[in-house]
Amino acid sequence: MVTPPKGDYASIPITAEAKKVADAWDSAKDEAAGEQCRSYGAAGIMRVPGRAHITWQDDTTLKVEIDAGTQTRLLHFGSWKAPANSKPTWQGDSVATWETPVVAAGAAGSAGGVAPVTTEAAKFGSLKVVTTRMRPGYLRKNGVPYSADAVLTEYWDVHKERNGDQWLVITTLVDDPKYLQLPWVTSPNFKKEASGAKWDPTPCSARW
Repeated sequence: MVTPPKGDYASIPITAEAKKVADAWDSAKDEAAGEQCRSYGAAGIMRVPGRAHITWQDDTTLKVEIDAGTQTRLLHFGSWKAPANSKPTWQGDSVATWETPVVAAGAAGSAGGVAPVTTEAAKFGSLKVVTTRMRPGYLRKNGVPYSADAVLTEYWDVHKERNGDQWLVITTLVDDPKYLQLPWVTSPNFKKEASGAKWDPTPCSARW
């Protein structure tokens, strides 16, 4: 995995203002300002090469630890609300809901009857995660920005191959009225590993 060089913004529908910010990007200045985690915020972290460890923190909170940048995302279910007067963070506030297909009560058969109802479809669906209140960061490590007004929407889906391999596919949409002309859509993929032997927490870095 190689980070595109400065000035390479291919595939991202950035605005003119975003281009000015990205053209002025300087990793040394980020480090000096203590902003080396800008490319590890929620809107970009799942595309940073690394590994994720997913567990339940409690009955209503899914904990996603990422070794790249040693980041932790908390996905909240139910009626969770951010604490009053809390400040935006790199990982923002994430609200999660399960989305499953709507199963019809029945369908008309060829002879005018009603076909049997199956609940098989209800076993499939996506985990939808909407994240707001993020600190301004980078969509890519080469300085392509997202603003504090950005909204991140993700759909997490698990797929199992015939050979037993399991993949987590995260369809990601970033909406940012300041820095994006259109929503930016990507789909990071994670392959389930047999153990956590390769887990390697590393600090944020503004360098290549």
